[in-house]
Amino acid sequence: MAKDLSKIAKERRIKYFLISFVDLFGVLRSKLVPAQAIKEMQKNGAGFAGFATWLDMSPADTDMFAIPDSNSLIQLPWNKEVGWLASDLWMAGRPVEASPRIILKNQIKKLDKKNLVLKSGVECEYFIINEEGTDIADKKDIQSKPCYDQSALMRQYDIIKEICDCMIQLGWNPYQNDHEDANGQFEMNWDYSDCLTTADRHVFFKYMVKSIAEKNGVRATFMPKPFGNLTGNGCHAHVSLWSNDNKNVFLDNGDRLGLTKLAYNFLGGILNLAAPLSAFFNPTINSYRRINAPPTLSGASWSPSSISYSGNNRTHMIRVPDAGRFELRLMDGSTNPYLLQAGIIAAGIDGMSQRKDPGEPLSVNMYTEGDDYPNLKKLPNELEDALALLDGNKELNDAFGPNVIKSYVKLKNKEIDNFVQNDSFAKDKPITDWEKKNTLDC
Repeated sequence: MAKDLSKIAKERRIKYFLISFVDLFGVLRSKLVPAQAIKEMQKNGAGFAGFATWLDMSPADTDMFAIPDSNSLIQLPWNKEVGWLASDLWMAGRPVEASPRIILKNQIKKLDKKNLVLKSGVECEYFIINEEGTDIADKKDIQSKPCYDQSALMRQYDIIKEICDCMIQLGWNPYQNDHEDANGQFEMNWDYSDCLTTADRHVFFKYMVKSIAEKNGVRATFMPKPFGNLTGNGCHAHVSLWSNDNKNVFLDNGDRLGLTKLAYNFLGGILNLAAPLSAFFNPTINSYRRINAPPTLSGASWSPSSISYSGNNRTHMIRVPDAGRFELRLMDGSTNPYLLQAGIIAAGIDGMSQRKDPGEPLSVNMYTEGDDYPNLKKLPNELEDALALLDGNKELNDAFGPNVIKSYVKLKNKEIDNFVQNDSFAKDKPITDWEKKNTLDC
């Protein structure tokens, strides 16, 4: 049931609402609406020109309307006069097929027909950098192995505390904050939820972290690889499938990894479609500096290059850390939160329907022994490769619809064309100004 946003505004003293949506490139778009107008907006939506965003539209297209989902309402903890709302895009009386939140909701409907729900959590890594984006903000953060460094963590205490306090206020149940493997890099974890709630919170989390960093005179970036010699920003997803009566259908305590046959089929679907899904999971040119990257100052890239799975072994693309769930380590900080979840569902459904067998798990260190397994499929080495695989993949065209894939590939290829007019990409060359300009705020 939709909540009465006008009534909520009076009760909570909200003066303005941010009616927001995410375009195909993951850019957060919004209009600031006074509370006195929210009743009309809740009914008919806020109008946008779709062509002005990263959606495959023309200037001649009719207005696009963002209809807010009242269940997604988040009152900004640092500015309680403002309420944030995730929205669904409509045009000419119909949902916009290629809008990311609609794409995810369509995949959720397919699971619902099977009486299943995807529950997921995300681990969003980010750097705290200077305002210019040229270096990390903390000049004292210089250890070669800075992961979990207490001193570096506590030097950013004011920022980390404010973000974590906000999540506590919002009821997300955050449970740990840490300094990650790169200098200036951090991660904050909160409870998993149904995948739509997780995607909405993922979108808001990135906005919140950037906003609080700016308040403190610095900048936060989720860019996959802002510094060539440091570990990149991953966005690992932990996933499990549940029945509508709240039973974990991935859990089998009698299995050596704690997974059911259905879970292995779901996992097999992701392994099978990981290469084309890289176009969604690793959607920027800069993303491919993180995949198949050489070791960093810390000694490891913490990023996959081959398509493999294991038990509790972080050198593989998928690991099974506990019974009843697995962690997909492919995605990076630039991934679109809705396409991330939608891609997992689409691949998992295909794996279940085709009864995909993932094969035996590998227990080796892929960073040192990966060359001993030449028959393992490799992940794409550049965005162009991933887009070509996505464009030609029948399973994903069937899952999302050919128009969605066509629009995404078209816009991404335009972005690549813009890049090659200014720079060239090579993993052994420094990160380009174009990458920084176009990806620091991803």
